Amino acid sequence: MRYVAAYLLVALSGKEVTAADVKNVLTKAGVEVDAARLNKLFEDIADKSIEEIIAEGSKKLASFGGAAPAAAGAAPAAGGAANAAPAKEEKKEEEEEADLGGGMDMFGGGSDY
Repeated sequence: MRYVAAYLLVALSGKEVTAADVKNVLTKAGVEVDAARLNKLFEDIADKSIEEIIAEGSKKLASFGGAAPAAAGAAPAAGGAANAAPAKEEKKEEEEEADLGGGMDMFGGGSDY
């Protein structure tokens, strides 16, 4: 995924994307570049535009349940009076501060330092 993200970042600049550009982005982000993975990316997207790549990826993401929220959102409208009851509010847990016994600083030491 990092390789694809780096590719898209370079593509956003408006210039032709090269393997060297993608490698440069990844290296500057502190990612160790695997040349085989980088070459595989360029083989997989050869002769495709960004729009084609995104369209193909969107189809694949739909299989992960991307359409499920839309179907769930339509169910209450069809349910009628059965779904008319108001939802109960959940009780919010109150956060409590821990008593550290005083004299402790941020690093756990006493005031002797």
